[in-house]
Amino acid sequence: MRKLFQKGWRPALVLILLFIIWETCTNIFDIQKWLLPAPSQIIAEAISGWAVYSGHLASTIKLIIFGFSIGSSIGVVVAIGLHLVPILRQAFYPLLIISQNIPTIVLAPLLVIWFGFGMLPKIIVITLVCFFPITIALLDGFRQTNRDLMHYMQMAGATKKQIFWKLEFPHALPSLFSGLKISATYSVMGAVISEWLGASKGIGVYMTLASSSFRTDRVFVAIFLIVILSLLFFSLIVGLEKRLIKWKPKEEGANESS
Repeated sequence: MRKLFQKGWRPALVLILLFIIWETCTNIFDIQKWLLPAPSQIIAEAISGWAVYSGHLASTIKLIIFGFSIGSSIGVVVAIGLHLVPILRQAFYPLLIISQNIPTIVLAPLLVIWFGFGMLPKIIVITLVCFFPITIALLDGFRQTNRDLMHYMQMAGATKKQIFWKLEFPHALPSLFSGLKISATYSVMGAVISEWLGASKGIGVYMTLASSSFRTDRVFVAIFLIVILSLLFFSLIVGLEKRLIKWKPKEEGANESS
């Protein structure tokens, strides 16, 4: 907790200064609330409007958890399959790159046409934006396995299965968590985009309704909620990484002290 405070007080101070400047400018220049509300007005709306957007927030969180879980699982399975079967990697790796050149905002309407306005197209959107960083990061982790240790295990008579589970996969865990941290933030973005295109609940729906009614304060509330959700999911992955990879914090601490 002490380290978190030492590292986090500077960005927190910068944010506070930005909010003070923002508040001051809106008051000095008498900017209309519908154009740019002051931070105090946004906070007041966030507190008073909890009953309005709490249901939307719960719906988005549920969507993020489902989509992120499925996307992460598919990303790990695809990476393991491409790593263990080189022919598949040579055949499908370029297709993975091509799949990321299709804008999600373009693909999402097609998914709505094909699968309707239910949960499935939204889960597919989040899965598509989540699995790619995990797959690429994990494949890079596999490729960076210590070759000396691999040769040693081969000389000791270890099977391919033993080499994978005892050397390659543990060695790739830091890379896996790097992909998970990226996907955690992408999952929030994917959920909001999917809600824009057809949903009855969600932060994306709340933002759309607020924008169409010129409730700019509510639009900023939605933006802040999205940022908070992204930071929360990112922090959860970081906490899980520190629990599962015990040696990584020590290396970071050693680098800082040196």
